[in-house]
Amino acid sequence: MARTQGVGPLRCAAWLAMVCLAAPAQAGSGSCPDATATAPLRWTAAAAANIAPAQQPPAPEPAAAGTYSQRLAPTPAGWPVRDHWCVWIEPLREPAGTAAALRERQWLHAVQQALAEWQQLLGITAVEDPDQAQVRIWRRRPPLQRLSDGRTRASNGRAVLQLLAVQRQQRWQAEPRVEVLIGTTQNPRALQATALHELGHAFGLWGHSDQSADAMAVQAGPEPVLRLSARDRQTMQWLLRQSGRLQLPPAPPESPAAARSPQPGPTAD
Repeated sequence: MARTQGVGPLRCAAWLAMVCLAAPAQAGSGSCPDATATAPLRWTAAAAANIAPAQQPPAPEPAAAGTYSQRLAPTPAGWPVRDHWCVWIEPLREPAGTAAALRERQWLHAVQQALAEWQQLLGITAVEDPDQAQVRIWRRRPPLQRLSDGRTRASNGRAVLQLLAVQRQQRWQAEPRVEVLIGTTQNPRALQATALHELGHAFGLWGHSDQSADAMAVQAGPEPVLRLSARDRQTMQWLLRQSGRLQLPPAPPESPAAARSPQPGPTAD
């Protein structure tokens, strides 16, 4: 069920001087412990068949009016959604006073503005260590994507989803890990719209709206969408009500493997 977002103690990385993201007020929900081990989440049809009926994810709620929920689909292991997300943003690197530093700061401001929009619906804590994060935002343009007809497609942003078994505080759990790639070449408003869209994917909206006024529109309209629409909000609230979230398969995780840089996997632009 969708939570009412309260504002608790501010948590922010030391380098994140422009804005801090507020952690949720609920006790414990804002914790971002280190991942001491990770492994790919191997979820096959055979593994799913071994789950007791009581553990099977329930069928999703019917599509709700005023949403585009019918255009979303879960992964084989469940919905990749959380009430609270730990987010890492690639730090600024360029020397102050340079044109490159200005582009970096414009990029960071756009990402922070987009995060602030989603934080009205979700708990989001900014972290300094990428190993603490389920969402990692990189300042780089996505590589060209090869289409089924052999052509290539360029994009300014992309979200790449992995399903992982993650060990935190001596306990294994299933988690989404999303690498968000956002380039720096767009103007500030377009950059913010791109960040808002890609973060929607990262936070579980793996699908697109068919209306250009929505942040998650399949095709951008004439004006950049900088705020979540009512349909965006209602669709996320619908998603948060779904109880069939990610779960570990019956088999134990394979040998741990760390992943600091973007890895191939399901993607959405």
